[in-house]
Amino acid sequence: MSQIDTDLKSRALTYNNIKSNLQSLERKTVGSLLTRTLADIVNKEDFVLNSEYLITLLVVVPKTSYTAWQKTYESLSDMVVPRSTKMIAEDAEGGLFTVTLFRKVIDEFKAKAREIKFIVREFYFNERELQSEKDEMIKLEADKKQQYGPLLRWLKVNFSEAFIAWIHIKALRVFVESVLRYGLPVNFQAVILHPYKKSMKRLRDVLNALFRHLDEAAAANMKDVGMDIPGLQLNNQDYYPYVFFKIDLNSLDFQS
Repeated sequence: MSQIDTDLKSRALTYNNIKSNLQSLERKTVGSLLTRTLADIVNKEDFVLNSEYLITLLVVVPKTSYTAWQKTYESLSDMVVPRSTKMIAEDAEGGLFTVTLFRKVIDEFKAKAREIKFIVREFYFNERELQSEKDEMIKLEADKKQQYGPLLRWLKVNFSEAFIAWIHIKALRVFVESVLRYGLPVNFQAVILHPYKKSMKRLRDVLNALFRHLDEAAAANMKDVGMDIPGLQLNNQDYYPYVFFKIDLNSLDFQS
């Protein structure tokens, strides 16, 4: 069991790290155009590249301000390229527009745009970085699929091993406790009962009636008398005139 526990922690850590990294990247692909990654939105053709003087910026414009943007963007600075804007993406709140201008007026353009609620994204097109981000997501998705199958098979096999060991321990406890309480020679029958929840109280009443002769004191006082039994780690409610150990199957979502 210790080895299974160690292996589980190691395998789960590896899988969860991959899953966490993938979820982190996936979260970047959703949300507002102000914050989400643009790797799956922008194209090389949307930008003026490798120019000593010109640069293309991305501006997030509220939906209610599309008309205002078209009328004012050329006048936000002296060196904006006329008719250089186009919308390349849109979400529920607004649109993402390109605009081309001279590099030396970037700061002035940003300040003027901010004054009228146009937000310039801090983004500069780098094809290698964008491709690297896409490749990382593809790799993580592949790694997750590759890890999932073997992990699931390992869990099924080792859960079975652990469950069998657990039930063996329950059987040993039943045997040992029965010998300790009722003595030798061995004369008892161990059974497994799985009642419906609504039948639990009725089952207790029937069992107590059948076996109260084995321990009259326990049968009469099990609800309100504390019992100090050397060697047993049982609370009052767990002690009955018969030997009882609970097998908790809640983790299996077991239904009867």
